[in-house]
Amino acid sequence: MQNQIHELAKTLPPPRKQNTACDACRSRKVKCNRLPGSDKCQHCLSKNYPCTHFVQQATSEKKRSSAVGRRTRNISSASSATPIPSNGPDSVISPSITNVPSLPLMVRYGFSPRITLSTPTREVLSFILAPPDQPSEPSMFPSVHFKSPYDPWGDQASKLEDELFRAEFALDLVEVFFQIVHTRLPLLNPEQFRNRLQLHPSAIPSNAPPLHPALVATVLAWGTKFSEHALLVADRKRSGGQSMLAKTLIDRARDLAEALKVHRVPTSDHVVIALLIEPLQSQNPDDPLGYHGFWLTSATRHLLELGINHKSVMVNIQDPENRGTMIFAWWMTCISDAYASAYYRRKPVLDDDDYDIDFYTVDPNAGDPSESSTVPSPREQLEFLGYYRAAHSLARTARQMSRQLWRPGTDSDGISFEALTNFSDQLTEWREQYLHLVGVPSNFQGEWDFVSAVSSCASDATYHVMWIILFNALDDFGVKEPNAGINGVVPSHAEIDGVKRKVADEALHGALRIAGLAGVLTSNGYLRLDPAVMHISCNLAGTLLAKLGRPEVSNCIAGLKQYSYAYEEAAEQANDMEKLFNRVRLGESVELIHMAAVTPRVGSASPPSGSQQHSPHGHSAMVVDDHHHSARHSSSAAVQSFASGTFHKPTLYNGQ
Repeated sequence: MQNQIHELAKTLPPPRKQNTACDACRSRKVKCNRLPGSDKCQHCLSKNYPCTHFVQQATSEKKRSSAVGRRTRNISSASSATPIPSNGPDSVISPSITNVPSLPLMVRYGFSPRITLSTPTREVLSFILAPPDQPSEPSMFPSVHFKSPYDPWGDQASKLEDELFRAEFALDLVEVFFQIVHTRLPLLNPEQFRNRLQLHPSAIPSNAPPLHPALVATVLAWGTKFSEHALLVADRKRSGGQSMLAKTLIDRARDLAEALKVHRVPTSDHVVIALLIEPLQSQNPDDPLGYHGFWLTSATRHLLELGINHKSVMVNIQDPENRGTMIFAWWMTCISDAYASAYYRRKPVLDDDDYDIDFYTVDPNAGDPSESSTVPSPREQLEFLGYYRAAHSLARTARQMSRQLWRPGTDSDGISFEALTNFSDQLTEWREQYLHLVGVPSNFQGEWDFVSAVSSCASDATYHVMWIILFNALDDFGVKEPNAGINGVVPSHAEIDGVKRKVADEALHGALRIAGLAGVLTSNGYLRLDPAVMHISCNLAGTLLAKLGRPEVSNCIAGLKQYSYAYEEAAEQANDMEKLFNRVRLGESVELIHMAAVTPRVGSASPPSGSQQHSPHGHSAMVVDDHHHSARHSSSAAVQSFASGTFHKPTLYNGQ
């Protein structure tokens, strides 16, 4: 009998698994993993969310009520049954759930009615600028009784309760976005965006569909990074220089993008949103909520699925504006993927043969923008100046470096001498062909606007940081041939040391150059307004200078501190860099591994044996002292000429 029961049990369907996901994981539709003995699931721990189960409790209560109702109907008339409130997709979640202030906003509001692509922007704005969920740092406001749910964002934030003020505030943030971010990332059409925003009461109704909610949220989040609106100034004062509102809006932009499947559905809007979200986030690769390349990879996948990498598809896009946006999005993705792979030590997603578009252009029939009667767009201006052609050429070298350097074989065996010399030659060729065109001119005095100044400095710094990346990889992994003791035809030690010295020379020169450029931009307040374009260059250059005890590191430290106005992690990077430099200056040696013998240190009376060789920068690379290293003078000549020019800062909206 027991055997029969056992066989019968195997034919029965498995019991339905009880859904015990917490509210946050349920709203995001992700697996809820809780370690034994932990009060919170892993997702809530990482995001500092309260790990609650109000939805589950409400569902259980509803089931119990339904069961009671069914039993009641069995013994009495149907009219006496207790009605069960509807909980369909468009219904409001019960007040016991929506009024719990400790729940994350996406759960508390429940998307009821759901935010969809047809939701009017005014309603989307109510979600984006809703009160904060809770102070993310309760200890920051001990024993404080807030009169308004908006008060954790400063004494001006209660004005957001007024719908008209919310609209005006949002319009200010949009203008800041177009003044600051759009000049560096021109992915939108400003006129079209403003016309479709439809926030101002006097706006002429448009027949066009509302703007994508996640796009609106992303643009507003960017605006809060750089705006000098009185509300944000008060928020930063209360929060120690960081805007709590800006942090919240970044989270809500991501929440909306995830809820509306921006990362899953390939459309042109989703490509633009993903590309704008990526640099909006933390640029610290160790930040679990920051840069992981997720949104950049999503945009890359969407562009490939849309076929934008094929010239035949691109030329058949009929709308000129949409075609120009998609072409620019492709090149931004292509270049960002290559650079990010070099910066963050991962293989790139794209290969050289993944596309057949020769070079960036907005319109094949467009003429010289300088001859046009209208002001050229940022895309046209940068293309005419040659930035995208130069960036694409350097991106191809960065892509090849990443595929060779960041693989297990290189980690264990070292960099092959052939690959090392190849990368050195390619970077040298790029300098000779492009740097004088797109970098900071060696002799120039004139007027610099925000776009031309930051673009020139960024192109200059991106080239020089490649040498620092190669130096760091060479120091970590060494050269393969001497490491492995390979017999046969191998390069001599003199040849290997010669290339290593060249890399060390170029890396030091590059770090000094970047420090000089950072100093100029910082003194003019431009890094305060930069969407992280030179962030990694400042960080890598400053770290190398700190290791070598170079006093020029102070420029990178100051630059990162200015960056921290919009990117909180930059302040911690600046502090770590300053501590490292102070330790070195006090005598603590930061040991290099494979590059120690060819890398100069501060205070060296003479270069290491055999290190004298001609440098492309016109100095003997290894002669170093505290203030008179010739690389510094070589770098500073062009930088000082650049600094003597006139800088024009964009005027920010301040809401007044």
